[in-house]
Amino acid sequence: MARRKSGQAIHGIILLDKRSGVSSNKALQEVKRLFDANKAGHTGSLDPLATGLLPLCFGEATKVSSFMLDDNKCYRVVIQLGVVTETGDREGAVIQTAVVPELNEQLIRQCLLHFTGEIEQVPPMYSALKHQGKKLYELARQGVTVERKARHITIFKMDLLDTTVDTLSLDVWCSKGTYIRTLAEDIGHYLGCGGTVNELRRLEAGCFRIEDALTIEQLLDMPVDSLKLALIPMDKPLEFMASVQVSEEQAEHLKHGRSVDFDQHQSGKVRIYTMQNFLGLGELSLDGKLAPKKIFNLN
Repeated sequence: MARRKSGQAIHGIILLDKRSGVSSNKALQEVKRLFDANKAGHTGSLDPLATGLLPLCFGEATKVSSFMLDDNKCYRVVIQLGVVTETGDREGAVIQTAVVPELNEQLIRQCLLHFTGEIEQVPPMYSALKHQGKKLYELARQGVTVERKARHITIFKMDLLDTTVDTLSLDVWCSKGTYIRTLAEDIGHYLGCGGTVNELRRLEAGCFRIEDALTIEQLLDMPVDSLKLALIPMDKPLEFMASVQVSEEQAEHLKHGRSVDFDQHQSGKVRIYTMQNFLGLGELSLDGKLAPKKIFNLN
C-alpha cells in the first residue's frame, strides 16, 4: 500500500525571493514546512549564490511546472572581469587571472551585440545536467571533465547598467537553458581577460516578476490565513493558452478520462473551466472532440 503523504493539500504558486547562500531545494523545503504542504516543487533552480525570483508550486500546481520550465527569464548580473573560476562564479576556486584591458562603451556594446540573438552555448561542468546517469557537478567535484555538446539558446536583449574598471553590470533577457555563468565567462574571454559571476539575481520568469515575490522573512511574519491568500492560482502561468467552458455533465466525463463532444472549430491545447472553476488541460480536435490531458484533483 502506498504511503500517505503527511501535511495539508495546498494548491497554488508562491513567488519566493530566494536569499543568497541557500540551494533552491532548501528554500523550497523551508516554505513547504511553513505551509505544512504535502507536495511541492520549484521551477528552475537558482544557484546558491543567486537571489531572486523562484516560483514554488504546491499540490496540483506541480502539474503546471513543466510549462514554467520553458519560460523565458530575465537576470541581473554583475560580471567580475579578469578572473576565471572553476564554477563560473565567485564561490569557485580561481583558476586564471588576467589584466583587464581598458574598456570603452563601443567595445562593450560590440561585445554584447556579439552574444545577442540565437547563439550556441556549452553548458558548464558545474551544472545538474547528467552524463551516463551522473550529474555533471558530481563529476566536476571528482576532478572529472567530460565533453558537453553546445546547445542552441537565445539572448533576446542585454542592457548595460553600469561599468567599473573590472566589472560589468547587465540585465539579460534569455531563453530557457541559458547559463549566465557561461555567458559571463564567454563575455570575459571576448574582452580578453576572462570573467566570472560576482552577483546574480533573477528578475523575471515567464509572466512572473520579482516585484510580486516574497522573502522567507515576509512569509514567516504572515498569519496562516494570510499565507493561503498569498497563493497564486495554478492556472496563472497558463494564460497564454485559449480557454473553454464546459457543463458540469461534461466535466464529470472529462474527470473520468473520457472525451466529450465540443462544437468549436479549433484545435490544440486549451484550459478547461466549469462554473468558472479551473478543471485542467485538454486537447481540442477538428472533429469536434475535447479530450482530457491533465485534470486537476483539488480535493
